Amino acid sequence: MKQYIGDGLLLITAIVWGSGFVVTAIALEYLTAYQVMAGRFILAALILSILFRKKFKTFSKAILWKGAVLGTILYVGFALQTVGLEYTTPSKNAFLTAVNVVIVPVIAYVVYKRKVDRFEIIGSFLAIIGIGFLALQGTMTINIGDVLSLACAVAFAFDIFYTNHFVQKEDAISLTVVQFITAGAIGLITIAIQGDIPTNFANFKSEAFYSIIYLAVFSTTIAYVCQNVGFKYTTATKGAIILSLEALFGMVLSVIILQEVLSGRMVLGALLIMIAILITELKPGLQKRHVVKNT
Repeated sequence: MKQYIGDGLLLITAIVWGSGFVVTAIALEYLTAYQVMAGRFILAALILSILFRKKFKTFSKAILWKGAVLGTILYVGFALQTVGLEYTTPSKNAFLTAVNVVIVPVIAYVVYKRKVDRFEIIGSFLAIIGIGFLALQGTMTINIGDVLSLACAVAFAFDIFYTNHFVQKEDAISLTVVQFITAGAIGLITIAIQGDIPTNFANFKSEAFYSIIYLAVFSTTIAYVCQNVGFKYTTATKGAIILSLEALFGMVLSVIILQEVLSGRMVLGALLIMIAILITELKPGLQKRHVVKNT
């Protein structure tokens, strides 16, 4: 039952993140990428600090340094993704970001020598191929935005891996609070150095405010609480595959909200992602059947 709860929380995260692509694009019409990140992380840190203020009394040195590590990785990942989105298309950005599905098991093997079974490998590669069909609509040329998006995938892969590793021993909520306080502090320092701290909020468009609020409350606070708690009950590789569904939900929401036309390749991509998740989810049953057959 706990495994299903963990997978369900990660599914909620994927749905919310899917909607975040549309909202981020709207926010970038009025704010810089670094202002968007500072706004979402600072507001998210404030919300979490108020909701879970009792957690501060239980913070240990381990929670502080582990949360700080997660917060730094998180900010770097979002910085690369958001800045990359300014130089490449959203579809390429989503696809290259989703490469973390393949990178996570590689990190698990290289860092901790964790055995990667064939079902995780097959599921990971099917998911990445599916996201390719789902997201890539233009040419395959590489520009600076593509390079930043790919680097973002590496950062998010480390975020997924270490989140899954840290929450096994530490309180997930406490880690999340420290994570966003760290990311918010880095975001504030960054825009302060750049001289981009807003001084006249009266000139801000309402769309910018609403976008930041949505990204902070849903795409950041709720989504990451669900992710960090969910990873306590599932594996890093399976979690990465479930989170890759954000591309699928992004497509569905784009069709509903932006009236995008569904193509055959988009449907094929969605099916491949679903097959990848089923292979990962049904792995215990497949392994058992294989053992019985050999016996």
